[in-house]
Parts: sequence; structure tokens; C-alpha cells
Amino acid sequence: MRPAAAVALLGALAAAALLAEHTISVASIAAVLLVACLRAPAKRRWPYLVGTLFSAAMVVVVTPFVAQLGGKVVWSGPSVPVLGRLDVTTTELANGLYNGLRLAAVGLAFSAYALLVDHDRLVQSVGYARRAVLAIALATRFVPTLERDASGLVEATRGRGLDPAGARGRARLLSPLLAGSLERSLNLAEAMEARGYGRPGATRLPQPQWNALDRAALAAAVLLVALGALWL
Repeated sequence: MRPAAAVALLGALAAAALLAEHTISVASIAAVLLVACLRAPAKRRWPYLVGTLFSAAMVVVVTPFVAQLGGKVVWSGPSVPVLGRLDVTTTELANGLYNGLRLAAVGLAFSAYALLVDHDRLVQSVGYARRAVLAIALATRFVPTLERDASGLVEATRGRGLDPAGARGRARLLSPLLAGSLERSLNLAEAMEARGYGRPGATRLPQPQWNALDRAALAAAVLLVALGALWL
């Protein structure tokens, strides 16, 4: 599948999760995206999955204590200034689960984009707004590149007889990581300038034609958005 079609399908799944009104529909979309993310290598996927699922779980836990939606009281807590009485109702629990699943679906859609989509092919296939797409692709690669650099620094320090264990040892890696990121950005800018990026009359490699799978993905994306707005 072409990267553009895959991005359109992932975006449609995220939009359907935001437009859907039933919790079971949002949960189904989140489950499909989670299965897709599990196809990525374990070492690459865990930061995205942990961050997304932890954020969604926090929404589920915090919402009943800050929302005032009425319903049958499940637990009645103390009265807190500004917030009032901390009552947990069935409606608030259902709302917290619904919003947590929506956040999980959107986060998993982005995780699937970051883990499974070929960003080089995506930039090459875009005929307009290439600078914006390039900036998004570079930003998406920031975390995996930083993680790879950190692993290399840890191995190098251990090879010299030093073990950067604990929070203090890891904090010492921030300075070389920042310096390496700045150096990489300068090298990338010089390479793009040497290749004539942004100059008029630039040429591109011929792209393959859209096949039936790509067209089906685009049709499914439109259908998912429509279903999310009208039925889910």
C-alpha cells in the first residue's frame, strides 16, 4: 500500500473515533489500531504504546473526579475547595471511558503512522505542500533517532568501564545527545542544500501508479469518516 493511502486510512480511523458517539465503536477502532501497532518491532513500539495507553488511562481515572455529569452515585468522597464534593457516578465513569478510548484511538493512529509508514516514500509521493510533509516526517523521526543515539552512547560509556545507571547517570547523556542532534540538523541542512532542495525545476523519480489496494484504502477512509459521523 502506498504511504499516502495508509496515512489517509489512519487519519480516517482517528476521525471516526472522534466522531463516533458509541463507546463500543470507539473501542473497536482503538483495538484495530492497537493490533496494527503490535506489528512493529517491540523495541520501537513500546515508547509510543506506553505513552498513549498511560495518557488514555489517566483520562479514564481523572474524569470522574473533575466532571459533574449526574447519574447514580457509585462513590461519595470528601468536599474539596474549588472542585466541590468528589462524587463518582456511573455517567462520569462512562464518560471517562469514552474519552479515554477516543484519546487512545487518536494516539494509536499516530503511533501506527510513526512506526509503520515509510516516511521517505511519503515525502516523495506528495506533489504539493512537500515542505510541510517533510517537517512532519522529520519531527516524527525525532524520538526514534534520539533513542538510537542514547543506546549508542550507553554502549560506548559501558565500553569505557562506566555504567550510566540511575537518573543521574542518564542525565549525563543529555548534553551529548543535544550536541549530536544539533550536528545532525546542520548536516541534514547542508545535504539538502547540496541537492538543490527548494530550487525551482526540481525533478522527482517516477512514482508507481495507484493500484486497487490503494484506491480501496481511500474509499474505506471516506466510508469510515461517513460512518463515524452518521452511524457509529
